[in-house]
Amino acid sequence: MALSLRQKQMDAVVRMLNLNHPVVTGGTADEEVYKVLILDRFCRDLLSPLIRVADLRKHGITLYLMLENERQNIPDVPAIYFVQPSQANIQRIIIDATRGIYETFHLNFSSSLARPLLEELATGTLKGDCLHRIVKVYDQYLEFVTLETAMFSLAQPQAYVQLNDPAAQDHDVEAVIEGIANGLFSVLATLGVVPVIRCARGGPAEMVASLLDTRLRDHLVSRNNLFTEAGHMGTSFQRPVMCLFDRNFELSVAVQHVWSYRPLVHDVLGMKLNRVSVQGDAGSAGAKGNRGGKSYELDDTDSFWVANGNAPFPKVAEEVEIQLNRYKQNVEEVNRKTGGSNEGDFGEIDMVGNTKHLMNAVNSLPELTERKRIIDKHTNIATALLGEIKSRSLDGFCSMEDEMLSKGSVDKGLLALLKGKGSKEDKLRLAVVYLLGVETTPAAEVEAVEGALREADIDLSAFLYVKRIKSLIVSLSSAQAASRSNLGGWGEKFYEQALSSITAGVKNLLSGGRQMALTRAVESLMEAKPTPETDSYLVFDPRAPKGSAGIGSVAKGPFKEAIVFMIGGGNYLEYGSLQEFAQRQQPIKTIIYGATDVLSGREFLEQLAVLGRKMGVGGSTVSVSTQ
Repeated sequence: MALSLRQKQMDAVVRMLNLNHPVVTGGTADEEVYKVLILDRFCRDLLSPLIRVADLRKHGITLYLMLENERQNIPDVPAIYFVQPSQANIQRIIIDATRGIYETFHLNFSSSLARPLLEELATGTLKGDCLHRIVKVYDQYLEFVTLETAMFSLAQPQAYVQLNDPAAQDHDVEAVIEGIANGLFSVLATLGVVPVIRCARGGPAEMVASLLDTRLRDHLVSRNNLFTEAGHMGTSFQRPVMCLFDRNFELSVAVQHVWSYRPLVHDVLGMKLNRVSVQGDAGSAGAKGNRGGKSYELDDTDSFWVANGNAPFPKVAEEVEIQLNRYKQNVEEVNRKTGGSNEGDFGEIDMVGNTKHLMNAVNSLPELTERKRIIDKHTNIATALLGEIKSRSLDGFCSMEDEMLSKGSVDKGLLALLKGKGSKEDKLRLAVVYLLGVETTPAAEVEAVEGALREADIDLSAFLYVKRIKSLIVSLSSAQAASRSNLGGWGEKFYEQALSSITAGVKNLLSGGRQMALTRAVESLMEAKPTPETDSYLVFDPRAPKGSAGIGSVAKGPFKEAIVFMIGGGNYLEYGSLQEFAQRQQPIKTIIYGATDVLSGREFLEQLAVLGRKMGVGGSTVSVSTQ
């Protein structure tokens, strides 16, 4: 994968901004062509972490506007529309074209425009006598948000609730599965690869894999398909493996407290679309994020963020100090070298020497200024994190949860932590990790934990939901036949598969040290060697003859590249774990990580609470996010 997913998506966006004309990498638009960019909310968020306003201007975009807002006529300018293919958007485009508010319309849809919508567009523009204004219609297949070089989101935040809702109808689940499959098709089309797909039997992962396999097969039949020119990632002629997982595979990772820098910034400071806001004073930034204060961009242009994203927080704090001292030394060195001669008489050699030092100093100023900006940014972020860590005892929660997840047991400090410092959300997350991470939870101990939560006036919906699931897992393992019939009332087979996934995830988590179950499973699937964890995983190969899906199909491994996707919400902790694994390999492997959405512990906890209420269990009405 010589080019990253981010770079591939960026290239597609740049081409679109230049009226879909080929642009040399790093090139800019013809300065004489001025254009207006029209976006809906989804496509605005898609572009937000990818391209800045200043970069838009480089490509001739003088103005960008929201589709749903009222806009003034700019009759002599071509308009580039970049929107999702929905009926509401089509109707709005027809209105704009009928009014003739722009000279020409270049329509770009984030995914494939369905035939009924295309016909609606054609009929509407014919009626409005404005078909001549529509220059061309493009399917861009960019229905995903790239957050890091090798990390993407489908921006579907409610997928976990939608797929695990006990009252969900078949058509509701099918709509969610179709949306996920369409998003993954866009990712594969952008990369130009057709992977071998692996997933566990049953549940959402198999449903997505099956639908994606069908979609790829149908598309590959056409002569000019999206995968004819780029049949591989980067320089490797081997196809990648796509590993699909359901969030229930390793549920605790979605709620546990984190200690490394990138996940901490996301979880504690509410980073969204690579942007975070912090207040000026330490400790004032809340878990919900801030609307005031200083706003910062955190992406691959920030060298400190790239280098230290996976580092533990104390190491990051040390590194900030080291960088600051190094900067001060460099500044002193520049000042010393440009301070002039001490002898008071500038000879020819001295003048030449001083001029040279002065030129070097001038040339080094932009770099020093940029370094200082980055140091100041991370000093402020680290200060805000430290304030939250101290006020909420986050180190204590991290330490306790890590112990429970690695040992499968808990010491007597749990109740003290639940009654001590920390927000209601922190305590609830600890209690949920206790249920998921501790192998045997005596009834009296669970009651004591529940009592401590009630005493703190915490909404118990999420806790009781996980407790109910755990009791059903026990029932399922001890008397499978009986419990299957009991499940019929609220979820039937689909939910039973989810319970089985959670059982497998807990077993994986409690074995083999603290390496994440997800990372171990991906390692196994990339090596393509038989292991108890992945032996039963299905194989879908869209390039193989029909009817060959299943365990019997041969996946040609080991794989150098993988696309790992988490259905139901992912997080930066999993992304970091997979990247560290990939970097440790010889030669280094390439892993792209994606999820239906990137969720903080608080956001995922809220989804568990929603499911708890839907199931009919719940505590007080107090929100878990109340501090």
